[in-house]
Amino acid sequence: MQIRVKSIVEDPELVARRRSQLVPAAIKLFCRRGFHRTTVKDIARAARVSAGLVYQYVHDKHDLLFLALTHIVETNKQEIPASLKGVTDPVLRLSTAIEAYARVMDANRDAVLLTYRESKSLTRDHKEVLKSMELETNKLISSCIEDCIRAGYMKKVNVELLTYHLVVLSHAWALKHWRLRHITTLDEYISTNIHSVWENLLTPKGRQRHAQSLGAPLRERVKAAV
Repeated sequence: MQIRVKSIVEDPELVARRRSQLVPAAIKLFCRRGFHRTTVKDIARAARVSAGLVYQYVHDKHDLLFLALTHIVETNKQEIPASLKGVTDPVLRLSTAIEAYARVMDANRDAVLLTYRESKSLTRDHKEVLKSMELETNKLISSCIEDCIRAGYMKKVNVELLTYHLVVLSHAWALKHWRLRHITTLDEYISTNIHSVWENLLTPKGRQRHAQSLGAPLRERVKAAV
């Protein structure tokens, strides 16, 4: 299922530019006040445009919520493939994909919070589209896991379950950032809380390959665990 948010304006570049003004404003206000208490006028004021102009680019407030919640998914669909460009080693591809995903979550913490708080406010059709888009994004990580398994670098696992484990851990950085930022850094969190999950599933061959591709830090962790 695909839903295209309709716009009266037909110029795609102008639509993209205006929505890039509206969506951040919507995310901030929806997080601060909640979806139901925020009006289109509030969003227009925050974006420094008129309410009438907003309606040229979206039909209503639900469209803005949908665009806000799909922002992270669309960003991942761009950032993860871009980060994997030229990377051929399966273990390094998995590490790179996970790190790219986690950093997108960090860069869009308000949008992550909004997703957990306000997904229920989406229309039924919007919810189904968002679920489908989430599965597409998860596939960018799960395909890397599958490649590692086929190459003999990782034990056979429930790929989708492992993918969701990694995804939820990435979300947790944004959801609990208010406290985590005081006790660890993003780099440390990715290394010890996210990468460690799949690294523990590597075969001896995979551990050796990982140590060769990523260097001493993994060797030190493996040595400490033995």
